[in-house]
Amino acid sequence: MGVEEEVKRDLESRFAGQLKASQVLRPRVLQVRIDRKDLLPVAKRLKESGFEHLSCISAVDWLTRYESVCHITSWSRNCLVEVIAEIPHDDPKLDSLFGVWPGADYHEREAWDLMGITYTGHPNLERILLPADFKYHPLRKDFPQEVDRQYVSRRKLGGG
Repeated sequence: MGVEEEVKRDLESRFAGQLKASQVLRPRVLQVRIDRKDLLPVAKRLKESGFEHLSCISAVDWLTRYESVCHITSWSRNCLVEVIAEIPHDDPKLDSLFGVWPGADYHEREAWDLMGITYTGHPNLERILLPADFKYHPLRKDFPQEVDRQYVSRRKLGGG
């Protein structure tokens, strides 16, 4: 049995009934799907079991829900776990992983800036790529493209 199977069994036993899905994608890569309320407990368990590196947090808009996708690696165990937290479309909030992995700082700021996922408990959730006064989150599927493209262009040209 590979390390990914061991991690899968551990998570399934500790979070019985809470994992929406778990599957081995390929050797040393595991994917788990959870509800947003379970993100911190799952993350803390992974940290306790040697997953010391959070390499990525991204967000996806599926029109009916959002997902926050986290890639968490254990270098000593040579294993990556992709944690997908499902978030209701009408309430895009999720607990911050900053307290578990401080490296979540910029990843969560970028996901908030571009997709509008609010990471509750983040110490400095502010724009990182777009102007501070920008009103929208441009990677959302409902982003009004033409109006806001003109806004950014005028701003770059200094025309207000």
